[in-house]
Amino acid sequence: MSRIQTAMQSLRQGGLRSTAWRGAKWLNGRWDPFRVKPLSSIHSEDLVAVDWSHPVRFNTHTVDRPLRGYRVAWIISPPSRTSGGHQNAFRFMSFLEQAGNPTTVLLYSPAKYPVLSIDGIRQMMRDTTAYPEIRGEFRRYDPAIGIEGEYDAIIACDWEAAYAAHRYPATAKRFIFAQDFEPAFFAWGSDYAAAENSYRLGFHAFSAGGWLAEKLRRDYGMSCDHYDYAIDPGRYSYLNTKPRREVLFYARPPTPRRATEFGLLALLELHRRRPDVTINLVGWDMSGFDVPFPYVNHAAVDIAELNAIYNRCAAALILSLTNMSLLPIEVMGAGVVPVVNDAPNTRGVLDSEHIEFTPMAPGALADRLISVLDRPDQAAHAARIAKAVADTDWNDPGVEFVTAFDRAMQTSL
Repeated sequence: MSRIQTAMQSLRQGGLRSTAWRGAKWLNGRWDPFRVKPLSSIHSEDLVAVDWSHPVRFNTHTVDRPLRGYRVAWIISPPSRTSGGHQNAFRFMSFLEQAGNPTTVLLYSPAKYPVLSIDGIRQMMRDTTAYPEIRGEFRRYDPAIGIEGEYDAIIACDWEAAYAAHRYPATAKRFIFAQDFEPAFFAWGSDYAAAENSYRLGFHAFSAGGWLAEKLRRDYGMSCDHYDYAIDPGRYSYLNTKPRREVLFYARPPTPRRATEFGLLALLELHRRRPDVTINLVGWDMSGFDVPFPYVNHAAVDIAELNAIYNRCAAALILSLTNMSLLPIEVMGAGVVPVVNDAPNTRGVLDSEHIEFTPMAPGALADRLISVLDRPDQAAHAARIAKAVADTDWNDPGVEFVTAFDRAMQTSL
């Protein structure tokens, strides 16, 4: 049947509006230049060059620590001002660099990303208080050349980068800095398969929290270390000791694992029951989205501004479907009760009595937010929550990570 005949049949069966909608959808699927297409976040040369079905034993050799430190190349997608995952990865790069290991940062930027400017990225990092200073060299990764230079270790920070790290021709040890179960970023298709296979490349993982480390061991046979979560006490502190009548939601529509649409349904139900409660949205500029209740649009504020916002709120709705977010422990530092989706990936990282693990149902989430707001001991409870995390500090996980890295370098894995 020709396209004209198909269109005429659709017009007879569905009417003009239905046919127009289907035609627009067809055109969008073929000619929309901004649509993210499958495998657009990886260089095809890297994916084709790596055959995971013939695993390579990258980490069986040992490397004694040289006096000058280990030469480490980190390969990562381009960082942005608002990406918490990148901010955390660069935090750990800094720990390793400060421990005396010369650092090179390779920026992995295929078709999904705009043409990058290394000078622009370094300036953004200097202007954003969330990023530490990295003294080492930044380079752009070119799949036609691969990773050039002499390194003792290559650390991939994204599933795509793992394929590039695999292609390095010398004997460097290979690691993944794993912060999420990345296949779950996608439906079961090409991207899911490629992301999942990155766990079958023979790398050792350093994972955010124990849940992901256990999953990678159990399901993919990987060797793993993990670090625990912490906060920066210089950024997050308990300041507002009065009862609070506001809530917070971390909304990030471009990141499906944050379940923004689901959270908005829970907040709509909260607003229906309690229209007096102020709802604060942080993480993304929501002005262009259909948000069906009044809200304060904080957008993607600098990390230095967050503590003041947190201290206005009694509860924070934080949804994360692929690993535990860093936000629950951070808001706790300001005396905020985190309301978090109840799942193995959340309890398996921060099974705290001060986190309200809640079934992923809009009504249940709204119920829990209201119960936090209505606690008669709300202010005293906020003080207890803040005190519970006051002694945590990123320096402790930093020491864990550097120690695990040295051990992995000096051990046959």
